[in-house]
Amino acid sequence: MKRNYFGTDGIRGTVGQSPITPDFMLRLANAVGHQLKAEDARPRVLIGKDTRISGYMLESALEAGFNSAGVDVVLLGPLPTPGVAYLTKALRANLGVVISASHNPFDDNGIKFFSAAGSKLDDAWELAVEAKLAQAPVWVDSQSLGKAKRLDDAAGRYIEFCKSAFHADLTLKGQKIVVDAAHGAAYLIAPKLFSELGAEVVSIGCSPDGMNINQNVGATKPQALQRAVLDSGAQFGVALDGDADRLIMADATGRLFNGDELLYLLALDRLRAGDNIKAVVGTLMTNQGIELALNKQGIQLHRAKVGDRYVLETMVQNHLLLGGEGSGHLLVLDKHSTGDGLISALQVLQCCLRAKSTPSELLKDVKLFPQCLLNVRWAPDVDWRTHQGFQTAIKQTEQRLGQNGRVLIRPSGTEPVLRIMVEAMDQTTAESSAQALADILV
Repeated sequence: MKRNYFGTDGIRGTVGQSPITPDFMLRLANAVGHQLKAEDARPRVLIGKDTRISGYMLESALEAGFNSAGVDVVLLGPLPTPGVAYLTKALRANLGVVISASHNPFDDNGIKFFSAAGSKLDDAWELAVEAKLAQAPVWVDSQSLGKAKRLDDAAGRYIEFCKSAFHADLTLKGQKIVVDAAHGAAYLIAPKLFSELGAEVVSIGCSPDGMNINQNVGATKPQALQRAVLDSGAQFGVALDGDADRLIMADATGRLFNGDELLYLLALDRLRAGDNIKAVVGTLMTNQGIELALNKQGIQLHRAKVGDRYVLETMVQNHLLLGGEGSGHLLVLDKHSTGDGLISALQVLQCCLRAKSTPSELLKDVKLFPQCLLNVRWAPDVDWRTHQGFQTAIKQTEQRLGQNGRVLIRPSGTEPVLRIMVEAMDQTTAESSAQALADILV
């Protein structure tokens, strides 16, 4: 069945344009509600959101849609995506719903769903919902309508959960940490979490107005974090995205560390603690330098398709605890069922405290390969998979790079764009090789 609404991470789009409209959200919640009632006569769902101004509108529409199907609703207010996942499991709810467009600008929004176990739902569930959306909504009678209430201590419960992931014998006392919440869902929670663990916190990106989420701050714009760390003399910087499931960090020098490097630190910490870490999961985009460094530690890298849901699937299939993407989505499955920027940050800080070292020192032997990524539009009548000149050039480039680089060709799932990525030992080779491949299709 063809997907009409669900993408790789829920449903997302521009507010006011289909499907991010109140009428669609009402029908979506009604359809999901009836899907839930096939397994439970009186389901209960949790709804959390980030700080976008459109969250109020979409929250109201979803609440009405669920109630109209006979489903009870608990409203959590602004809460990080992983916080909704945690509370869904902790409160034994049937479903968790997040209203967020993650790192996108404020005029986008979207919906993500979590199962009763706090994990993202599979393709079969999403297709079943789409099938119900193709049918007319079913409104229950008055006596069967669902009810709604607010959970006032949702943030506090989630903070305590995050603290439980930090070793009880450790403290952040003596550490000054810049916390950048991207004016998003963690704007209150993130500073409070690190403060309660003893850190002196400098907050930026913690003053949302409904329209400034991810605007020149956060994990996708870490320059603000770098400046704040240097200006304040902090030892660490922590930058989240709008829904706080993505993490980028900085050290006292302002050097940034992406998800690939942080994944290596998580694995290194587990090794030093005596854990049996034989493999971790990255993606097709994970830097080859990280793979080589992991191999030297006796750790294999499994590569999943790009997207944290695919990383999670590969982790579950191979019974692995650690995984992540260069963008900063990190998964630590013995701490949480989904990617969590705050828990990941605490795990990295724990690594540095236990090693009595800095991220830069712990990564001094890791040599990242320079990467060049080009997005190339090509004519609709050209099939890059069978384009003889292009395929020949790919093989020649791979032969020339040998063990000192690689080529990755990946089509976009939403537009006629081909993503051409080349890794090499130096930036010039990466850029020239990628451009030579792109020129064949242009």
